Amino acid sequence: MKNKCYKLVALALALVLLPMAGNSQAASFMNPIIPGGYPDPSICRVGDDYYIVNSSFEYFPGLPIHHSKDLVNWELVSYGLHREEQCLSPNNLVDVQQRGGIHAPTIRYHDGTFYIITTNVYSPPNPEEPTQFINFIITAENIEGPWSEPHHLVGAPGIDPDIFFDDDGRVWYVGTHAPENPNFNGEGEIWLQEIDLDNWALQGERHYLWRGACRGTWAEGPHLYKKDGRYYLLIAEGGTSFNHAVMIAVSDEITGPYQSNPRNPILSTRHLSYDFWVNSTGHADMLELPDGRWYMVCLGIRGEENRHSNMGRETHLVPVQWEREPFEWKEIKYEYPVCAPATGRVERLTPLPFADKPQRRDNSFSDNFDTGTLGLAWNFRRVPLEKVYSLEVRPGWLRLYQNPDTITMRGRSSQMGFRQTETNFEYALSMEFAGKQEGSEAGMSLFIQDDNYLNYTILRSGGQHMLKLLIQKPGAPAYIHEQLALPTYAGELILRVKSQEGAYYFEYSLDGGKQYISFSQTASDLLLCRGYTGNYLGLYASSNGAPNLEYADFDWVTYQGFQKF
Repeated sequence: MKNKCYKLVALALALVLLPMAGNSQAASFMNPIIPGGYPDPSICRVGDDYYIVNSSFEYFPGLPIHHSKDLVNWELVSYGLHREEQCLSPNNLVDVQQRGGIHAPTIRYHDGTFYIITTNVYSPPNPEEPTQFINFIITAENIEGPWSEPHHLVGAPGIDPDIFFDDDGRVWYVGTHAPENPNFNGEGEIWLQEIDLDNWALQGERHYLWRGACRGTWAEGPHLYKKDGRYYLLIAEGGTSFNHAVMIAVSDEITGPYQSNPRNPILSTRHLSYDFWVNSTGHADMLELPDGRWYMVCLGIRGEENRHSNMGRETHLVPVQWEREPFEWKEIKYEYPVCAPATGRVERLTPLPFADKPQRRDNSFSDNFDTGTLGLAWNFRRVPLEKVYSLEVRPGWLRLYQNPDTITMRGRSSQMGFRQTETNFEYALSMEFAGKQEGSEAGMSLFIQDDNYLNYTILRSGGQHMLKLLIQKPGAPAYIHEQLALPTYAGELILRVKSQEGAYYFEYSLDGGKQYISFSQTASDLLLCRGYTGNYLGLYASSNGAPNLEYADFDWVTYQGFQKF
């Protein structure tokens, strides 16, 4: 029967999920609300619909967009960068460096149009050429797209732009750059300038607003709001690690001066143990609900692997309460947001925003490639090579074509994947691969950067089919961790990896999943968020430098993540 093994695995995953659903705490939701590598969240509301966009760096499609009706159940619905022509020079995602690409977007909705403003950080291959900061806006009438071609804003320095629509009809760009005379390396400054949306150009005077509450230590990620006639400037500060924090300032005029909240930071983990369940919380965005309540989304890193995470920076949700300063001696008593007012920190479990809308947390993913279109969860490192895969040649299967390219810095290869969402997980795939030509290779890939991945594959070498586990650590040569000849290999194979309490266990089956054989074991902290992205689980094929016409056919993939608590 077609996909018989796939259906058995899906049934097993359903049985695993059933008791988890029964144990859910109905009055609470669990953070992160969007698990996996979804950093730098920005949120907007249109009526009763909520939308979040995240950074995507060198991955394609870029700018993932999730939709929710209740702030705790999110569905990936589209990407802002979904066509190759959107990602060509100067908005280059073809040979962009790792940890470059799309940084810190902002999403807003105004007069029937969605706007996303963001930065592509591109360092040319020639190290003598300066890094380029390409700031641009894309628009769409529907969140599913199509999204427009990038409108580049000439003369906009720095990163992390925000777009603000004021009550008087004027539109403003809020950006981050290094000040002209910095006091130290890494000092950031928030600046403001009006945007002419008819010509997609900055206009008028540039205003310099704030260098943050901590002497401007990597002040970035600004978002501007207007509440009760005053302007509030929310920023990230302190870098993206343990000292990350959310700061806020207020002004009566959009151009300043801005008064720093004396209680800054309003959200951080810098005052908590390094062993708190989440760290590095920051880079936030806020919004008001229809009933007047406020919430904030921010990034955070779960400290489940040596105070780090395979998933990288994820999207979390905290309630916000506005409070006026109580000091009688103050002539002006400003009102400021208080994040997570009960505890002052991002909690794993938090009361639901809407009591009648419980969280339906599902950490599973499966694809049997029967729809004829590639699912939204799949990503490529950079714009993929032409005709790298097909869903039409063999209906119900994904055909991944080999090409001579391997995984290299700034390179593109036959590699694709979806985001890991939990530290403990089980991932399996079923494939058919002839592997007739010397050097032909195909199988599973776990990857996070160009110089940090695990390839678990079948390789044609020395006239044999070899099961191989290749490990690439940052700053070191790749090496074969384990290799085994499979004399009984007949072209069909199931590969499986389990992550359990600090270790990866690699297994395989040659009989359609009736029996799994242990192959190898590694530590599970080989793929940690040392850069900006989280880990991906996926597929890989290569002819390793020799052109050929071979390919691998994948029947299904299944994934189940297991929560630690």
